[in-house]
Amino acid sequence: MRMPYLFLGAALIGAAVPAIAAQRDNKAGEAALAKAIAGRVAGKPVSCISQPRVRSSQVIDGTAIVYDVGGTLYVNRPRIGAESLDDDDILVSRTVSTQLCSLDTIRLVDNASRIDRGFVTLDEFVPYTKPKS
Repeated sequence: MRMPYLFLGAALIGAAVPAIAAQRDNKAGEAALAKAIAGRVAGKPVSCISQPRVRSSQVIDGTAIVYDVGGTLYVNRPRIGAESLDDDDILVSRTVSTQLCSLDTIRLVDNASRIDRGFVTLDEFVPYTKPKS
């Protein structure tokens, strides 16, 4: 009776290893994110940001979404689907308020074909500001 459980456990571990390896091996994405927030200091994470105040957003391949909100950069590392992020995708959000919050989902639409590529589920937003001199 233990054999099926061993196979199930091995299958679960085998499925998790590529996802963990992809997170660790995303050196290009981490380098691009470091460049985007260079010279800034991280603040306390927040659950929501105001969508009307977002001036622009930048997708960091396989890593994060950076929202520019009036000079403060908010970095969101999605809790689900971050490995699917592609800087050539269109981000489509549908919210019930003017806030973009953790646990909201963002659809990823291919820029060329306009076909849905998947989605990400947002996590908390970490603000990065320039230190005061």
